[in-house]
Amino acid sequence: MKKIILILSLIILVGCKSKKTDKQAVKKPVVERPDINKEEVEEENTEDTKLFKLELLEVDNFKKERAYELGKRILMTCNTSKFKPFTQNEATASVINNITLEKLSKTCTKYRQWYGTFIDLKLIEIYENVDNKTFVFRFKALYTKKVANKELRVFMNEENKISAIKTLDWVDAYGKP
Repeated sequence: MKKIILILSLIILVGCKSKKTDKQAVKKPVVERPDINKEEVEEENTEDTKLFKLELLEVDNFKKERAYELGKRILMTCNTSKFKPFTQNEATASVINNITLEKLSKTCTKYRQWYGTFIDLKLIEIYENVDNKTFVFRFKALYTKKVANKELRVFMNEENKISAIKTLDWVDAYGKP
């Protein structure tokens, strides 16, 4: 149990550190999108950022496949105890520095105890952050034990690099973690 909490804390820490670097960066002007009703976007968002839900077919297959493969690579570490580190083409420097085999191993031990063997990821929703042009991919993580449903959020920047990864307990509605 302690290892699961440690792994979750580590993953959340990676997500928090990545978000801080994104917020500290100079924000670029928002590109006008005629297909988006700005009033609806503002009403739907509870955070300071402007998020809006995209249809799954609206997002490029490359982005979806990349988010899936990189997210699955992390969770498959729990089954295989082998982790291929992210390259600079796949993730930002903060993610590369914070996700190591040693850190993942500690977390994976707890995950395997609690949830069983990792099976697969199922893409549920995709959100776009209009302010910093990042995409948030919400995956439902499937495990052999049905004790609790887990969520994996993969944050991808405009360069198609993972900028943060976060695990949470599954909640049907997207909201603040």
